[in-house]
Amino acid sequence: MADRQFLISGHALAASPLEAGLYLVSTPIGNLKDISIRALETLAGADLILCEDTRTSSKLLNAYGIKTNKASLHEHNELKQAQSIVKEVKDGKAICLISDAGTPLISDPGFPLVRLAAEQEIAIIAIPGASAVLSALAVSGLPTDSFSFFGFLPPKQVARLTRLKELSTHRETLVFYESPKRTAATLTALSEAFGADRPVVVAREITKRFETLYRGTADELATQFDGETVKGEVVIVVGGAAEAVQVDPDQWQKQLLDLMQEMPLRGAVDQVAADFSLKRKLVYQKALELRDGK
Repeated sequence: MADRQFLISGHALAASPLEAGLYLVSTPIGNLKDISIRALETLAGADLILCEDTRTSSKLLNAYGIKTNKASLHEHNELKQAQSIVKEVKDGKAICLISDAGTPLISDPGFPLVRLAAEQEIAIIAIPGASAVLSALAVSGLPTDSFSFFGFLPPKQVARLTRLKELSTHRETLVFYESPKRTAATLTALSEAFGADRPVVVAREITKRFETLYRGTADELATQFDGETVKGEVVIVVGGAAEAVQVDPDQWQKQLLDLMQEMPLRGAVDQVAADFSLKRKLVYQKALELRDGK
């Protein structure tokens, strides 16, 4: 097939036909130069490229002179199309799956197709490349030895705050995608759910011309973004919860009893809760017991 080729700096390079299989090809997350030679060879050598949005993917494919046939695979049609795509691979076709940007399936369509392909035991080949999750994590300055990715948080305020409170005790670094329109609200919710001093990094427009990193505490960034219009793709990286310090109950209860002799009950409770990083409700309940002689 004469069109099995791609261009680099205006030079045409031939791409060999591929073995039958489903190829998961990572594409740039902003800068079109962030694509591997292997990815270009794979896209040019395939029989079909499945795109999240063919118009978006055409910008990349046209930039490298790739003329492989394209078809849409998105969240609204992937369940319906999965069976026929797997059948085509079984019939000998080499089919690529790409998303609008980054690694397929990471907060993007494709999971039902890949799951069915795995069940049918057809070849699934990863062509690795750019990932906004890993890029933001790497430049954040936060621990990378253990992390969790949670995709997009719920769009509704109450559900978002509830989800964040569920994650507030996680010790590993946490990574989220967020809509520019909800970035300020999410940072405010982070400050409330995780505490004002939790370290946070907002990575905006990674690999693009206006790439910007914002570092600070949850409270500082919530204040900085409050009322601001955010543009571009956003990844939020959050430091994990600090290790809980084991406190000797006898020690804080003795201090509480001593302070209750010197100051009002509420003041004693507040000071002990702060000194020992304890929940105020716990200390207050104990103070009532001590006051009543229980």
